Amino acid sequence: MAFDDPESIRELFGQFGSVSVRRMFGGHGVFADGMMFAIEQSGELYLKADDLTIPKLAAENSEPFVYRAKGREIALSYWKLPERLYDEPDDFAAFAREAFGAAERAAGGKKKSGSKTKKAPKPEPRAAKKKRR
Repeated sequence: MAFDDPESIRELFGQFGSVSVRRMFGGHGVFADGMMFAIEQSGELYLKADDLTIPKLAAENSEPFVYRAKGREIALSYWKLPERLYDEPDDFAAFAREAFGAAERAAGGKKKSGSKTKKAPKPEPRAAKKKRR
């Protein structure tokens, strides 16, 4: 099943919740709360994955998103959506929530862009060294 336009992608994530879809990388990025947690490439959906979610995706015969650049293959931390999930909205939403959690963990607690963060105080200036003649 191919989902390659923003509206069909948003509909697929309906059970998960509201998402925004942005054109990028020749495909689409799927965002929730300003965080990208899924991508669409050539009509296929890929979910953000990490050490906690990869075993579950691998058990579903999923594979990582791989592309070729400069003569070598590069695997990203996004895994193909298991085919059965296109027809099982509740299970799909559970996998999408886990992908969002993987994206949060990958961000390592970093604030989303546009969030206000308290800056660390600037260090006290050191006494100026006298120039040697």
